[in-house]
Amino acid sequence: MSVVVAAFDVDETLTVRDCVLPFMRRVAGLPIMIRTSVRAVPLLIRRDRDAVKAMFVEAVFANALTSEIESHGIAFADKVAGKWIRQDVASRMRWHQEQGHVVVLVSASLSPYLMPLGDMLEVDAVLCTELQMNDSLYSGAIEGLNCRGPEKAVRLRAWLVEAGIDESALEYAYGDSSGDTELLAMATNGVWVNKVVLEAVPS
Repeated sequence: MSVVVAAFDVDETLTVRDCVLPFMRRVAGLPIMIRTSVRAVPLLIRRDRDAVKAMFVEAVFANALTSEIESHGIAFADKVAGKWIRQDVASRMRWHQEQGHVVVLVSASLSPYLMPLGDMLEVDAVLCTELQMNDSLYSGAIEGLNCRGPEKAVRLRAWLVEAGIDESALEYAYGDSSGDTELLAMATNGVWVNKVVLEAVPS
């Protein structure tokens, strides 16, 4: 039987809302988020989303205990799974799993909560924005690149090679924003979920 791969963006594709900022607020509290937002204004004006994210990651995670962030991540993933999942997209994901397809999350969301969420959803792989660690502490830097835009395609191609799966097996990809353009372009069927309500079974 031939392998079929289905790739899903997470924030506002599989979920009904953004998850990154709520998670960082949970970890750091509102005052730090407000102060960092003020500092980030010049970057926001330039629309440098990667630099804005790097600034927030440094403010929230620098010298944070990995064990503490791991606990936050598991609790937050449980909240997302219980309250923030978009049901039509989740039904489509379950259909793929029932067909025996390989399901991969490809997201700019952060690894401390997306990895446990992937476990809860029983997906085959999670490719996301990783946080750099030094022993038992986070450094406050992103490991590699923010997993958005072209980086999503780069990560997925690398994972397919490592898994021994031909890129042609990527028959489905789901996303909602310009940050998913390259991901959807890779797939035989790229689905913009912000424009449709998905049926449980593809037409």
